[in-house]
Order: sequence, then structure tokens, then C-alpha cells
Amino acid sequence: MSSWHIPDGLRERYLEGTLEPALAMSVDAHLGGCADCRAAVPYDKDWLDASWARLEAELITPRLSLSERLLRHGGVPDHLARLLSATPTMSRAWLAAVVAVLAFAVLAAREQAEFLPAFLVVAPVLPLAGIALAYGPRVDPAHELVAATPMAGPRLLLTRATAVLAVSVVLAGLASPLLPAPPGLAAAWLLPALAAASGCLALSSRLPVPIAALAVAGVWLAIVGTGHSLGDWLAVFGPAPQIGYGVAALLLTYRFYRVSTR
Repeated sequence: MSSWHIPDGLRERYLEGTLEPALAMSVDAHLGGCADCRAAVPYDKDWLDASWARLEAELITPRLSLSERLLRHGGVPDHLARLLSATPTMSRAWLAAVVAVLAFAVLAAREQAEFLPAFLVVAPVLPLAGIALAYGPRVDPAHELVAATPMAGPRLLLTRATAVLAVSVVLAGLASPLLPAPPGLAAAWLLPALAAASGCLALSSRLPVPIAALAVAGVWLAIVGTGHSLGDWLAVFGPAPQIGYGVAALLLTYRFYRVSTR
């Protein structure tokens, strides 16, 4: 053990907060191993106890976010509620962006009916953007921590993708009645959105999630482009294609489930 102790002048400067960062860190390190120097540092016991109490309250029983409280009240288990509320895309910025896109599409369609396809084309792509940003080491700050838990892998991706899809569908569903279109046409984006999300999950077993999302979005835009080139963009939202989207969503979801449970 070193016989050196912090001089009075150095200790005073440390307490005043005027030391350079490197020197302050050296003093901190010495105080951690020297009981005599720690005893020479004055402190207010009541203030210190209150500070530790506040710190423990934040670390041990952190304040629940609004989304986590709503999930728990809705019957979602505590661990899933915490996991979903920590999903990167379930943030205010993402929600604001989705609302802004939907609002712009609705206002454009109400201003000029020929902009209605913009809403129907964009709505199925929004969940893909959310899923692409909901899982993976490059987008999730807690990926390394979660990767070591039983929830890691396909199960976590499915959980977060379901949450993102649910929020996107609810927001688009709220916007649909505002469109200048019959109810059937205004809701024609729903099955394509489910099929696109299922396709993204199925492809994620072979490709990184962002690339899978881009690939599915490209396929969807190609389908819409084909209908437009044939002179009838409504054709891709007709009864027969809707049946195809529904069947595709079921088959792709089943495939992802089979792959994830191997």
C-alpha cells in the first residue's frame, strides 16, 4: 500500500471541481483505495443517503414508460412489455415519421383523388421499414445483451415485428376512413401489408433483416408498377390479388415459424 496521501491543496481543488479531468480521475482512483484520504473528504451524510436512495430507485425500480404501462395493463407479461418498449423503432421519432407519412398521403388524396394510390402503395411498406430497424446489431443498442437471452434470434424478431406491424396497421387503419374512397378500397392495403411483413420474416432466415425488407419492398413496388403499366393500378388491389396476398401471408408466416422452431 502506498504511503502517499492527497495533499490539502490538491484535495481542496478536487472538492471545488477545478482539477483537470486526468488529475481528477487520479484522485478518484486513489480515494477508492485509501481509507484515510476518504475520511478526510467532508460530506453531508443526509445528502449522501438521499442520493443513494434516488440512485437505487432509478436502477432497481426504474420509472415505466407510457408504452410499457399500457402493454402491462393490456395483459402483456412484464418481460415482454419491457422488451417491446425497448424496441428501437417503437420510439417517438419513428411514430412521428409514420404519422407524418400517412397524414401527407391522406391530405394529398383528399386534395386530388389521383393521389389515392400513394396511400395504398405506401401503407404496406411502412411496417417493412419498422421491422428493418427493429432487430440487429447495427440498429439495436441492446442487441449484444439480448443476444445472450432465450428471447434472442427468430423469437425476438417475431415479437418485435408483430409489435411494429400492429402499430403500423392501427395508425394506417385510423387514417383509412379519411380517404376519399369506398371502405373496401380504403382498406385494400391491409392484406398486402401482412403479406409483405410475412415475406420479410421468411427471408430473414437467409438474409439480414434490412436487406430482406428492401427486397420485399422492391417486389411490392414491382407488382404495383406492373399494374400501372397495364393501365389499371386498381387491378393489384382487386379481389383475386387480395386472396393471393392473404394466402401468401399465411404460407410465409408458417414457413418462418417452421424455420424458427428447428
